[in-house]
Amino acid sequence: MRIRTLGDRGLRVAAQGLGCMGMSAHYGASDEPESLATIDRALELGVTMLDTAEGYGPFRNEQLIGKALAGRRDAAVVATKTGVEFSDAGAFLGHNGSPDYVRRSADRSLRHLGTDHIDLYYLHRVDPQVPIEETVGAMAELVTAGKVRHLGLCEAAPATIRRAHAVHPLTAVQTEYSLFERGIEDDGVLSTLEELGIGLVAYSPLGRGFLSGAVTNPDNFAADDFRRTDPRFQGENFNRNMAVVEQVRRLAAGKGVTPSQLALAWVLRQGAVPIPGTKRRRYLEENVAATEVTITAADLAAIEAVAPRGVVSGDRYAPELMQFLNG
Repeated sequence: MRIRTLGDRGLRVAAQGLGCMGMSAHYGASDEPESLATIDRALELGVTMLDTAEGYGPFRNEQLIGKALAGRRDAAVVATKTGVEFSDAGAFLGHNGSPDYVRRSADRSLRHLGTDHIDLYYLHRVDPQVPIEETVGAMAELVTAGKVRHLGLCEAAPATIRRAHAVHPLTAVQTEYSLFERGIEDDGVLSTLEELGIGLVAYSPLGRGFLSGAVTNPDNFAADDFRRTDPRFQGENFNRNMAVVEQVRRLAAGKGVTPSQLALAWVLRQGAVPIPGTKRRRYLEENVAATEVTITAADLAAIEAVAPRGVVSGDRYAPELMQFLNG
């Protein structure tokens, strides 16, 4: 697989990463043997970046990756996250960007991952109660100590990115970005990253499964699948979004690829590193094949015609989660 340098800090990763959250949380039942086999296959196919967080499980996803990389730590670039606080017993305690929690959670992540360093350490959500300079200052101390190699933010506004970058250069910002979610093109995030030389890591590049073409009825989701509360999967929003998906499906068929591959190839064409999540080898292989799909200028125009900015119906999250986005 082609290799990209993420931002201008020298972190080299495969053009596509693997989002591991769904292997342990938020998307129905877990299947550890299949998840481990999926990670194995990802590494075989040239995927290098594995994305996790202490909150996925909580902790179980980091532990899964630690198990998958036992004896071959250098085979992957491990990205994990701090700032969403859990007790050692796994109880959610709120958002916490305090320097003390950053230090404690980093040490806990290192234990769960079974490693002595984290390649890319993100602040999962910005804590409005703690100045970003204090949070990133503590994260920078981890770099100095050798526990962390690169820093990033998730879901951060342009002003926050600039303030953080002034404390310690950021390697990446992770945010939702797809044919369905293009807000960063309008709110200044994308231009800020380009100006400062910070890489873009795109999560949910398949619109939480919408753009795979596999979603047909939200009632089919598992009882604990968080999409049951996602506004984009509700009522008339769902119907409108499905109409867009059908247009994407037609473009993909005309190009001889799957909807997932077209959607991922579009994200790659924008210069981002997508991290589509899956817990099954067959979907992983389909996703990875998108790195070989060429998106021409004519393709871009056709895609833009059916999926322009703002085409998606519904907010990104339920109201109780939208409040935690750093706008």
